[in-house]
Amino acid sequence: MTTTQTRPRQETPREVRPHGTTPLYQRERPLWMLLPGGVLMLAVIVVPLLVGLYIAMLDLDQYTLRQWFSAPFVGFANFAEAFTDSPLLHSIWISVSLSVLVTAVTVPIGVAAAVSTQNRFPGRGLVRSIYLVPYVLPAFVVGTFFRTMLQPQGVVNTVLGTDVLWLNGSASYWALAGVMVWTSWPFVYLLSLAGLQAVDNEVHEAAALDGVTWWAKLRYIVFPFLRGPLSLAIIISILHNINNFTLPFVLFGNPLPSSVEVMPVLTYIASFQSFRFGLSAAMAICSLVIVAIPLFVYLRAVKLDTGDDAGPTRKQRRADRALLAAPAAADLEGARA
Repeated sequence: MTTTQTRPRQETPREVRPHGTTPLYQRERPLWMLLPGGVLMLAVIVVPLLVGLYIAMLDLDQYTLRQWFSAPFVGFANFAEAFTDSPLLHSIWISVSLSVLVTAVTVPIGVAAAVSTQNRFPGRGLVRSIYLVPYVLPAFVVGTFFRTMLQPQGVVNTVLGTDVLWLNGSASYWALAGVMVWTSWPFVYLLSLAGLQAVDNEVHEAAALDGVTWWAKLRYIVFPFLRGPLSLAIIISILHNINNFTLPFVLFGNPLPSSVEVMPVLTYIASFQSFRFGLSAAMAICSLVIVAIPLFVYLRAVKLDTGDDAGPTRKQRRADRALLAAPAAADLEGARA
């Protein structure tokens, strides 16, 4: 009887694809899934932004609006007029100073309110609901309500025993700041409360057993957990207060006192009252640049664009490809031998 010898089957060498030739359906990050959102972003954000930038370079007013494609092209003349012959710089200072002031005041108020309602006590749900009242009210209602209270014979002057003109003159700046603080602090409270929920109860129990004081507990336990939520609350509060149009427009009417002539209202007046559409578009572009500055700082601070999860660098990808290709090359040389 003959013995049949079985020859060892040669393994087929693995195919090594060069970088960039992996089929789309096998990639770990299917970028094609971003196509619907990208198209929507292009239609809603990019196209209007380009149209606004084009309008900002035209001498577009009520006389040339019908044929605005053939309006005279003036280049950057509208931007120069906005910074030299209009109160844009004054409005920028008013908007930025109000935003920073209101944010600086609302952050400690919101954190204190969140800490006060963190632990259970009878009526905690009612207190939390009352804290949210300024946040859920529409800005038009808030502006109308405080406009009535800040009249010369209104409730505020009656209670304080003063005769201050809160809706006109230099006092209007502080009146607007106070109303914005009243409407903005619940947002900081919400994010701070969400951050406090991340603190484990065992941490609080361990601190209580160790006899930690309330200030040490806030500094070393509570505040580190609030770093991320507070960063987000600060940037959103700054952006919201800079772009706040409804509250000052309803509170003071039109025209606004010069001490509260914020950028959104100035842009509205230049566009829909003076009918200088090109000039108002230039103001809007400047406002967009100012708003983008704190947003860029925030993105760099939290490393959303260059964070640890942003993926490997080009050098790391080359090293990974070399490590993956080395066994395949050895198998191929062995098969040839």
